[in-house]
Amino acid sequence: QVQLVESGGGLVQPGGSLRLSCAASGFSFSSYTMSWYRQAPRKERELVARITNTGNITWYVDSVKGRFTISRDNANNTMYLQMNSLKPEDTAMYYCSVLALSRYWGQGTQVTVSS
Repeated sequence: QVQLVESGGGLVQPGGSLRLSCAASGFSFSSYTMSWYRQAPRKERELVARITNTGNITWYVDSVKGRFTISRDNANNTMYLQMNSLKPEDTAMYYCSVLALSRYWGQGTQVTVSS
């Protein structure tokens, strides 16, 4: 079955960096576009970044452009989100996701940006 496991979240000061990872299994990872979403308290889940199966096309929500970088390693079935210049408004639970007949989600990893 499809499994997505996020890691790398934590508490970081404003201006700091974190690298999130998403380990995927149970499907042909290299065949699918992958996405990172986030959900802050009392807000709807939003798409943060997306990467095509080969990694040659990426998309970012305007609020993270120039600060976040999505990437993937198809040999190791892993997707990443490098987050730099973090802001308090980036605080959220971050989820990786794939649309493979159905939409699948990981359990999420918490990112808290605070001094």
